[in-house]
Amino acid sequence: MVYWHIEKGRMVIHSKILTRSASEVAAAIEGVMRHGTAMNVAGNYVDSHGQSEIGFGVTKLLGYQLLPRIKQINKVKLYRPGPTSEEPYPRLAPAMTRPIKWDLIENNYDMLVRYATAIRVGTASTEALLRRFTRNASHPVYQAMLELGRAQKTIFLCQYLRDRELQREINSGLNVVEGWNDVIFFGKSGELSSNHRDQHELAIDSLTVLQAALVYINTLMIQDALAEPQWADALTDEDRRGLNPLFTMHMTPYGEVKLNMAHRLSLS
Repeated sequence: MVYWHIEKGRMVIHSKILTRSASEVAAAIEGVMRHGTAMNVAGNYVDSHGQSEIGFGVTKLLGYQLLPRIKQINKVKLYRPGPTSEEPYPRLAPAMTRPIKWDLIENNYDMLVRYATAIRVGTASTEALLRRFTRNASHPVYQAMLELGRAQKTIFLCQYLRDRELQREINSGLNVVEGWNDVIFFGKSGELSSNHRDQHELAIDSLTVLQAALVYINTLMIQDALAEPQWADALTDEDRRGLNPLFTMHMTPYGEVKLNMAHRLSLS
């Protein structure tokens, strides 16, 4: 399968071919670190499969916010910031579990920073580090990373549950990804037909270029339409927010396609 990273403006900034057993958490982190653009990523919207407690810990150290949409959030437990005797939130008691082990984080903090730096500069891949840790789940650095992730996840859940704007932001960001279709990758029902990885990478890179061209053309078409007075006066702010360059109704992916390199589309 292919794991896509898509910028809010509907532009693909990174793609990674994964096996079915590969970690989506590692793929999500690698895309933010290796997207190859000049942008500074402040947050990454992911679905349930792209987040975990270890993911929250790694992303906190890497300096960006993991923003997941978590399934069955009503069953998620919050970790206590301190001992039960000092608990100032009695009404949250049914949702609370044990306190965070801050001493474990403190004792292994130098190693946490070292592993995060290795991921940032590319001397180690996220998937390789996570695989190494999962083979030895009792490793103190891994346990410290989990504790940091539990603390960060608890903070995020508290923000998410009380902030409707944050919920809308995450849902809107994930809708961009879900709306990213591959109708132009129509051969074999959109499946990769080869078993060779280099052919997979060539197909996905070609698809990325075609999708970027499609978004660019559609954006110019929308701009031309909005420049006409009748549309400028007819559309409300809500209508403009609903505009999306990911449409394919005007495409003919099947049949004969004539390419004229000497002619340009009459778009501003």
